Amino acid sequence: MSECEGMFRCPICFMPMKMDQLKSLICTNHHCFDVSRKGYLNFLNRSPKTKYDKRLFQARQTMCQNGFFEPLIERISRRIKQESGTKKQRIRILDAGCGEGSLLSGIREKVSPHTANGLLSVGVDISKEGILAASKAYSDSIWCVADLAKCPFANQQFDFILNTLSPSNYSEFNRMLANDGTVIKVIPEKNYLKEVREVFYGHTPRREYSNEGTVKHFADHFDLLDMEHVRYRVALDRALIGHLVRMTPLSWGATEERLQKMLDMDSAKITVELTILIGKTFA
Repeated sequence: MSECEGMFRCPICFMPMKMDQLKSLICTNHHCFDVSRKGYLNFLNRSPKTKYDKRLFQARQTMCQNGFFEPLIERISRRIKQESGTKKQRIRILDAGCGEGSLLSGIREKVSPHTANGLLSVGVDISKEGILAASKAYSDSIWCVADLAKCPFANQQFDFILNTLSPSNYSEFNRMLANDGTVIKVIPEKNYLKEVREVFYGHTPRREYSNEGTVKHFADHFDLLDMEHVRYRVALDRALIGHLVRMTPLSWGATEERLQKMLDMDSAKITVELTILIGKTFA
């Protein structure tokens, strides 16, 4: 963080920041944000109420460690390597809405050996529980608790901004993206976790999903260069089914009876169907 202090700006007054005694970031107007004992920065004055809790992030981390998102990580990593092949400077990647950090860590592991001058990976999420889990598990990235509407980073800082299955703030993404930088957004397709939807919601409208509006919204803010489709199936045992149920927000709208029906399964094959949107700022 000390080496990269110029990357930050105060989320309150937007002024530059300096690291003070390796303990705090302080802006020129004396707004101060301390580095926690676990090594992350918290840019929020108060923690928002959210259903994204410790249990959810632990479950997601377990699923990632068991390869649930491995084909997605491989595809994103390949794209980043292609895009950054000619860059001479250190590559800077921001994962906006990083959760517990597993996806960013997996991508870093695959991309870093192929960069000319190394890779700086930064994860930001509004959930303190997610960032706490990330900082405990992956010490090779910078982790920040912050609101995407007021990101604590200066203009044009990142070569890549990742946004995977989470809310976006495109005006902030445009501001933080370096010249010729790339936004990589992952959105669910209609068959994403379809087996889970069928158990949770039966034949009700919540069983169906369309991302048409999401794609249009992205294309309104960025030059949409490419759309990559990722589809695969994952075999889960009873224990991993439990982690999947705890990981997905789909469970929030399901009845206890339908949740239990899923948890009682000894095995299941789950469909993962996603689209990767690749965009750049308009010329």
